[in-house]
Amino acid sequence: MPELDPLLLSRLQFAFTISFHILFPSFTVGLAAWLLVLEVLWLKTGKAIYFDIARHWTKIFAVSFGMGVVSGVVLSYEFGTNWSELSRRGGNVIGPLMSYEVLTAFFLEAGFLGIMLFGATRVPKAVHVFATAMVALGTAISAFWILSANSWMQTPTGYSVAADGVLHATDWWQVILNPSFPYRFTHMVVAAYLTTAFIVGGIGAWYILRERSVAHGRIMLGMALSLLVWLAPLQVVIGDLHGLNTLRYQPAKVAALEAHWETGREVPLILFAVPNPKAETNDYELAVPKLGSLILTHDWNGEVQGLKSFPPEDRPNPIIPFFAFRIMVGIGLIMIVLSSIGAVLWLMGRLYSSRWFLQALLWASPLGFVAVLAGWFTAEVGRQPWVVYGVLRTADAVSPVPGGSVLTSLILFVLVYGIVFGAGLYYIAKLVRRGPDETPAAPDGDEADLSHRPIAAAGNP
Repeated sequence: MPELDPLLLSRLQFAFTISFHILFPSFTVGLAAWLLVLEVLWLKTGKAIYFDIARHWTKIFAVSFGMGVVSGVVLSYEFGTNWSELSRRGGNVIGPLMSYEVLTAFFLEAGFLGIMLFGATRVPKAVHVFATAMVALGTAISAFWILSANSWMQTPTGYSVAADGVLHATDWWQVILNPSFPYRFTHMVVAAYLTTAFIVGGIGAWYILRERSVAHGRIMLGMALSLLVWLAPLQVVIGDLHGLNTLRYQPAKVAALEAHWETGREVPLILFAVPNPKAETNDYELAVPKLGSLILTHDWNGEVQGLKSFPPEDRPNPIIPFFAFRIMVGIGLIMIVLSSIGAVLWLMGRLYSSRWFLQALLWASPLGFVAVLAGWFTAEVGRQPWVVYGVLRTADAVSPVPGGSVLTSLILFVLVYGIVFGAGLYYIAKLVRRGPDETPAAPDGDEADLSHRPIAAAGNP
């Protein structure tokens, strides 16, 4: 029997657990903000339809939030069980950042979550709106600290290395606000909003197609589209700025995700290829001449480093980052196209009667999750072989445990996650199928049907 590699298995286990976990925060960050908007509209206008929608989606938020918390706790333990050397050598920097997330974001969310979930008919409307605002703020603060820690591992600054290899923070401002953090944080938060908007819009389209909860579905679709139409193009701009930052601080990652082997100017934009690390070339390459330099450096004659300019032991394997990056970018373009078509249909007065568009939006609704996963794999696999970029190698960060133990825990994780999260997703699907029509009535307010002008109703009732 071949010897089991604990490094490979530990990476697979962390990839599996983080892939489950990241789906829930990327949904709840955006969903909490949208619930706040709904409740502010309910408070301002007294229209009970906003309360009905918020009440319905609060249940979905509660289940998603719970699954996010549970899956996040598992990751914390993995730092000790699978990555003890990372904890020993980098814990002085990473540990406080993750503790700040618990002390600020998690406690804030936990303090007001009960009022948000159960207090709609028990506390004044303004108090309930305030509680929802605090939960939404908590999700944003949580993303702040987690992205700060992860970004520091990508672009470490403000630290020193002791004689025993342990890292110590010398400037916490540089640690927290490291060079890639503003771009990664903004990119991830916008991705969360896009993911939520596509889910809300797709489910709204589904209600319209089913001719059930139509008034609610139209408001969902209208509010989602009003966000998507400007946020999807904005994400392209943020992604471009993030790419320029990555080219400066992680040129090997950019070379991998673009599959450039040779350093040069006027490099092409490779649309498709099959990277061949052994031969240090690409197979079946399809490229646009010179466009790569313009996109990557904003200069037709800009120089881009190739993978061959880095020692083989310091290069990421380009296969996963190359394809993951193109999946992410492709989904971003689909989002822009769909939101633009939706805006045109709305201006023409045909948004809610164009069944082909409603069906397309329904099928596209999960794409935000796929884009988040693709982006995460682009970032994390692209920084290999480093766990702290340029400082600590992944191979030196793994725990000294037998491969068989890691394999056993990985199998157990797959089984338990399949059961627990499968049940959670099944319950969310039941809530969606039930629809907001079966939510309790609002404690007070106008029951007016706003379905005839939902986008306008969302902003100017």
